[in-house]
Amino acid sequence: MIMMRMRSLTLTALAVLMVGVTAFGGRVEDALPSETLTTVTGKAASGRLTTDFTEHLDLKVVSKGGAVTRRHETVFFDSEKDALTKELEQSPNYVSLNGVWDFRYYGSVQEMLAASRAASKAAQEPSQSTAAQNAPSTINVPGNWEVQGFGTAIYVNHPYEFCPRNPQPPRLPDMIPTGVYSRTITPEFGEGENCYLNLCGVKGGAYVFVNGKFVGYSEDSKDLVRYDITPYVESGMEADLRIVVTRWNTGSYLECQDFWRISGIERDVYLSREPATVPEDFDWNVVSTLSEDLCTGDFRLEVKSSKPINVSWILLDANGNETAKGESETVKGVKQWQSAIKDVRRWSAETPELYTLLLCVEGKHAKANVGFRRLEIVGDRFLVNGMPVKFKGVNIHEHNQFTGHYITEEDMLTDLRLMKKHNINAIRTSHYPLPRLFYELCDEYGFYVYDEANIESHGMGYNLEKTLGNNPDWLPQHRDRILNMYYRTRNYPCVTILSLGNEAGNGCNFYDTYRELKALERGGQNRPVCYERAVLEWNTDMFVPQYPDAEWFHKMGKSGYPKPVVPSEYSHAMGNSNGSLDRQWKYIYEYPNLQGGFIWDWIDQGLYETDSDGRMYWTYGGDYGEHSPSDGNFNCNGVIAPDRTPHPAMAVIKHVYQDVKVLPEDASKGLFKVQNRFYFKSLNEYALRWAVTADGTQIASGNVALSAAPQSEEEVRVRLPKLPSDKKCLITFETITSKAAGLLPEGSVIAYDQIKLSDAKRLATPRRARGVKATETETAIALECRDASLVFDKALGCLKEYSFKGKNMFNEDFGLRPLFWRAPTDNDYGNGMPSRCQAFKVSSREFDVKAGLEGDTVVAEYSLASGNIFTVRYTLLEGGILSVESDFKGVKSSKPVDVPRIGFRMRLPASADSFTYLGRGPEENYADRFGGTLIGEYSSSASKEYVRYVRPQECGHHIDCEYLSIGGLAIRSDRFEFNALRCAVEDLDSEEAVQRDYQWENKGPLTENDPAKAKNRLRRQTHINDYVERDFVEVCVDYAQSGVGGYDSWAARPDGDRCLWSDRDYSFRFAIVPARAMGVRKSLGFDF
Repeated sequence: MIMMRMRSLTLTALAVLMVGVTAFGGRVEDALPSETLTTVTGKAASGRLTTDFTEHLDLKVVSKGGAVTRRHETVFFDSEKDALTKELEQSPNYVSLNGVWDFRYYGSVQEMLAASRAASKAAQEPSQSTAAQNAPSTINVPGNWEVQGFGTAIYVNHPYEFCPRNPQPPRLPDMIPTGVYSRTITPEFGEGENCYLNLCGVKGGAYVFVNGKFVGYSEDSKDLVRYDITPYVESGMEADLRIVVTRWNTGSYLECQDFWRISGIERDVYLSREPATVPEDFDWNVVSTLSEDLCTGDFRLEVKSSKPINVSWILLDANGNETAKGESETVKGVKQWQSAIKDVRRWSAETPELYTLLLCVEGKHAKANVGFRRLEIVGDRFLVNGMPVKFKGVNIHEHNQFTGHYITEEDMLTDLRLMKKHNINAIRTSHYPLPRLFYELCDEYGFYVYDEANIESHGMGYNLEKTLGNNPDWLPQHRDRILNMYYRTRNYPCVTILSLGNEAGNGCNFYDTYRELKALERGGQNRPVCYERAVLEWNTDMFVPQYPDAEWFHKMGKSGYPKPVVPSEYSHAMGNSNGSLDRQWKYIYEYPNLQGGFIWDWIDQGLYETDSDGRMYWTYGGDYGEHSPSDGNFNCNGVIAPDRTPHPAMAVIKHVYQDVKVLPEDASKGLFKVQNRFYFKSLNEYALRWAVTADGTQIASGNVALSAAPQSEEEVRVRLPKLPSDKKCLITFETITSKAAGLLPEGSVIAYDQIKLSDAKRLATPRRARGVKATETETAIALECRDASLVFDKALGCLKEYSFKGKNMFNEDFGLRPLFWRAPTDNDYGNGMPSRCQAFKVSSREFDVKAGLEGDTVVAEYSLASGNIFTVRYTLLEGGILSVESDFKGVKSSKPVDVPRIGFRMRLPASADSFTYLGRGPEENYADRFGGTLIGEYSSSASKEYVRYVRPQECGHHIDCEYLSIGGLAIRSDRFEFNALRCAVEDLDSEEAVQRDYQWENKGPLTENDPAKAKNRLRRQTHINDYVERDFVEVCVDYAQSGVGGYDSWAARPDGDRCLWSDRDYSFRFAIVPARAMGVRKSLGFDF
């Protein structure tokens, strides 16, 4: 059972408002900042730390006062039993300060100081009362202030939000928004104990005051800082705690990450206490590796203390048995212990075997996870426990749709559970270290963590003359953040790769810090130190580039490059994306030096809002403030939505990341090969479930026991039934868990494959209808037989009516017509498709057509704006079935253009919402993203097919279909693709949303915002509340759509062979079969 370590925010808020919650707690008071600010800006008493609120402007200051950042986050228990059985938050020496705080928001530090002076004056002269004396607002802690009604949330990708162009570090704006947090605390600590304030993450420059006295300052927003507040408080007495946060500081130049630029206290705040004899520089480090035999654990514990302290320790296995211990002794300076653990249980993401270290310091107890794993680079391979594992990874940002950067334990568990379900085994902490709990959960449930320092200065570019990475003045700032990350997270078994930062140029600062981390790791845990912007330089142990395509993987696999290759970012998941992931992994599995990669990224960073009609939507860049700098919805590039609902692309991720693969050996005889891709697990804890289908209907099923050893294969035999010759037969395999393990319950599907057993021998196409009456006038062409009729409207340029037994099968105002356009995806906008392919949009609604009769067939020839000719033939078949045949004629060109789609669309009444189909599903799928979807018979509805991408776009497509039964008719062909939605293609087309402005960047003069230049180039500021279901169902029946792409979302196009092209010929035939003419099952027997 998973224990929840945190209470909900609501319960915490209620609790903190109660007077005298705990003996070691406090309550919120209405407290103005005036006393604090007056005190610290006046003359200081001798030896007292003071501030003039300029630390955030000073390049030379990364922290001040008693700020301690470089240490493992340790909270002690009073007894060994409690340390072993309780969570850290349950220690009597831990008191959460999360909850509702008093809060004041100011437009600048100057405004805050002016308000302070005014309040001070008013206090001395009551008649001079000012607004500054009003009671402050309240705010939830943790939680960013911009999502709680204070200030403006800004999203930009790589520029600095406070200076989008030509930044001049360390210069900052004159007016820096500032928040003042305050509350009372009642610390309880005994004689010989110290009390500490722990800030786990404050976005901005954080000044800390206790009882009006300045305690310290820090600005690394993603690492814990703790302060000894013992000199400022008395045990059992109320004390005033105030934290002044400036939105920006010089450190902001190193926090240019691709996420919401929002501010405030965004991680936990708590008090802790421990013996006063434990000095501030106390820390400990565990090395838990393996000897060369990979069977003996090499355990080393190092304790550091500048003062004498009494230390002992015990190492326990998973059953609570003692495996090693250190007897009590006094430690001053550095003390090391070492033990060999025979027949050790090894930790990996597949087998997260943990030991428990119980540390006793000065009679107090703390516990920590210990995992034995050997990490080493041998030649061009990174080995974990001797094996060149594949990192099936994803990048992750902290995001919650309601609270901004603050994520709860529930969020973390939801994320990790979804990752396990989809075979993700590695996480890059982009681009900063995460909270303690994240690492503990990754230890427990098994994830390789690519641990990254809180550094990105993308807005400076990579030129060596400009990048801060090559500016020696900025070495202390780089070093501070890298070492903060290292010392706080080095003891977690999950931490497998160390990263110096992201997109911050390269140069002397990264050379120096690389050397320093390597020295710290050498002879110890020996983790690789990597840095993406080192590219092919020497200061990275692995080649960790970004956004390679499949062919790049192929070339690198064959290249003989001397380092392991692991892209730190690839497969950009913006909107409808992640195309050709299967091809990238084809080469990753083929070449041992290719060791996986990390998809960008995990979650769409949309924030929850409601419009004036109460409809919810998710915001992104440009939705807040007046002319704020923005990179639009570029922060919505996750594989899950802001509400943590998986996007359809997760199906293909699960499939390519799966650790079991079934291949045909001799399928006709029921022989198959099962590959075990696991490196450390046999398949004896899994079962293989199989089912044979004939045209989507199951005709046999069974189970097979598995036993293949890691990285091996086994042959399995399936007793196949007699396969009907008139049906297409497939066998589907699912690998399922035989028992619950970690985050996966028993019966979880971890892998699946589908193999064709036989094709169908179909009957010939039904004959033409007899006695067809064909007529033509100046405006229309009509065909009529006994059961059916059709009318082609020459003016509209489309098939206006198709009636069966007197009933029009289409909506009267929108019959069958050609379609060559799709609502552009984010990737389409990135690669210029809306402009490049505009001719096909024009030709989808402005028809230049010549129509006539050829016997009893209506022939329509469309001259497309692209120069192509599209010819359609409509014929009535026996029983009133409508046959549609089309030919797309390519135009030879040295620069052919990709065609978004080739097909047709029609509209049916809203009552036709529900449908069934035989094809790939249930998730949407495309020519370059289909591997995770299986061919089967599915039921769905036009309403359900809409995918809530944060910015509406093409969605709901299905390929490899043989029938679609909807609204009393069936679409039949040996292979076709379709969409069925409660909207028109245009409703999802950003350019058509004229009620919304374009996604202006606002990084320069507003005169640059030229709508004429933006047309078909920029997306509009559309959201999911712009999507409103129509009173019809639009059905698109396609020969094909081009792929969605996803190598990146700003330039890359889909693979050429997964696109349609204007210089090629394509033919497509399908039939519309009224249900009253022929049942869909019967229709499958014919060749349409």
